[in-house]
Amino acid sequence: MQQVFPTRRRRRPVAEINVVPYIDVMLVLLIIFMITAPLLSQGVEVDLPQAQAESMDSEQSQPLVASVDAQGNYYLNIGDSSEEPMSAVDLATLVAAHLHLEPETPVIVRGDGAVPYADVVQLMVLLQRAGAGSVGLMTRQPES
Repeated sequence: MQQVFPTRRRRRPVAEINVVPYIDVMLVLLIIFMITAPLLSQGVEVDLPQAQAESMDSEQSQPLVASVDAQGNYYLNIGDSSEEPMSAVDLATLVAAHLHLEPETPVIVRGDGAVPYADVVQLMVLLQRAGAGSVGLMTRQPES
């Protein structure tokens, strides 16, 4: 006599990936980045050097040098009035006019060592609003 055993079907493993947790994590990260992105874009953009500071190429055009002295007066190296202080509006107007004619002109800020940091930042904001894409900072080589 032969015994008949009920035939068992082998269950195959399910090869599906549950992506719902990944979607949840992705949405949370998206919300975090949407909230933090506007906070990171405040301030003045400055191109920081990635190595030791080197002097500018002599082949480049003459840079615009905007200066601020210890009293907070602004100066610009354009024309005959480079030794006379000027207002912020005049400085911004002259820089905008010059950059309109020669947009590739480098712009450099030269600040007195005794000037508060806020005055240098204000000058950089003026230059940025006048159309300067990037602003360099003039330094003096340290004495050995």
